[in-house]
Amino acid sequence: MGGTRGSYGARRAPDPLAARVDALGELLGLSRTRVSPDELAESGALLERLGERRRLSLDHTVVALAGATGSGKSTLFNALAGLDLSETGVRRPTTAAPVSCSWDPAGAAGLLDRLGIAPQDRYARRSVLDGADRVPGTDERLAGLVLLDLPDHDSAALGHRDQVDRLLRLVDVVVWVLDPEKYADAALHERYLRPLAGHADVTLLVLNQVDRLPGDAADQVLDDLRRLLDEDGLAVGEHGDAGAVVLAVSALNGDGVPDLRACLGQIVAERGAANRRLAADVDRTADRLQPLYVGEGAVGLTDPAREEFIDRLADAVGVTGAREAAERAWTRSAEAACGTPWARLTTDRQAGAGVSARGPAGPAASRPAVDEAVRALAEDAAQGLPAPWARAVRDAARRGGEGLPAALDTAAGRAEPGEPERPAWWSAVGVVQWLLMGLAVAGAVCLVAVAVGSLDASWWLPVILLAVGALGGQALAWACRVAARGPARRHGQLAERRLRSAAADRGREQVLEPVAAELLRYREVREQYAVVAGG
Repeated sequence: MGGTRGSYGARRAPDPLAARVDALGELLGLSRTRVSPDELAESGALLERLGERRRLSLDHTVVALAGATGSGKSTLFNALAGLDLSETGVRRPTTAAPVSCSWDPAGAAGLLDRLGIAPQDRYARRSVLDGADRVPGTDERLAGLVLLDLPDHDSAALGHRDQVDRLLRLVDVVVWVLDPEKYADAALHERYLRPLAGHADVTLLVLNQVDRLPGDAADQVLDDLRRLLDEDGLAVGEHGDAGAVVLAVSALNGDGVPDLRACLGQIVAERGAANRRLAADVDRTADRLQPLYVGEGAVGLTDPAREEFIDRLADAVGVTGAREAAERAWTRSAEAACGTPWARLTTDRQAGAGVSARGPAGPAASRPAVDEAVRALAEDAAQGLPAPWARAVRDAARRGGEGLPAALDTAAGRAEPGEPERPAWWSAVGVVQWLLMGLAVAGAVCLVAVAVGSLDASWWLPVILLAVGALGGQALAWACRVAARGPARRHGQLAERRLRSAAADRGREQVLEPVAAELLRYREVREQYAVVAGG
């Protein structure tokens, strides 16, 4: 029961590198239409290398001996292998093609094919586990080691440097073989050590040919080498700390070779060098990609920017003028319904000229004002974004802004308030006005009749009737105008809100939503980049 529980209850430990590799793939997929292909080419190549290496045997560790002409790489390679496998001599360059030696080679063929090692340049050593005699190079701790002897990185032969550069991108661990004369070579430090400072955990630096140095000169050279590495930013692991390993050896007489072999044996036994190398490659890529995905300061479209954009669009379609026109239309309609009958002829003609807020066709939205609103919004939304994503945000705003003026005109036409509704009290006032007019007419007729003697009555009664009818109508019309101010203002505000809402809807649909989509995509890639960067 206990064994069954252990079998089913155990969980595989999470693989941080796998998560980073997956995130890098997602990152590149989300970025292909936003970031230049040239800027993503190196990262795409790394993603392919990551996939290739992780599909092949992680029980093997590929270690490359790299160095300059005359550094003794091949001699050291042979000393580690325990056989004369790589040609040595005074002729330069001696190593024309990479040579490999595999300990416990089962499963290493795929790695060697990936490295492009020719079949005739592949050698194999058995470990003591296979019953081989104990000879130099058959240490059982080296089982799983694939050791390469690379051409000289400063070779004058055409193509040697290209081979070295290609293989250095593919191997798990690099052992730089330095000699007392060229260890400070600027080309070595500037071309290789400084750019690969982040790969210190999978880097060894071996000062070879120390047998040529008298007294304590070897210690002095090692101290100077450590100083140069510190200037390169390459951390040196000392006293158990993580970092590059620095050793002094003599491949010729064997001094220090057992220490190097033991160090390689420890690296191979850990079975983690491949993942550490790949993780360092991802770190380096993340540093290189940082300007493409990490901006400065806060990123996003702020609420004040949105409100300002809507206000600008409202101004472009003339919401203030629409409100004022709607108020005037309400006032004219009130005057037409509540004014004196003899004043209605003029009022009706004015009202008939147009009572809507924008007139029959309506004025077009101001294109310069709309363009400026879109530009200002794009600049605010792009604030703090890395260059490719700021460009994508501006392009989205520009594309949406191209058809925005026409969309605003259409929306504004649909938002017109039309002729104001007639309140019930307007009709009552209209009836009273006609009664007052009738009273005034009756008074005038009676006054004329009294004047010509056809009516025997006092003259002041017709005068009172005329005054009450005429002045009462004017007073009632004035009172109605005062009473109509509040409803007219509310009618204008309603027209303004409807027009502003229509402009806001079109602005959101045409510009704000595409810009928000770009910002959302950036947030997605920013999250993926954080995983790639190990955050």
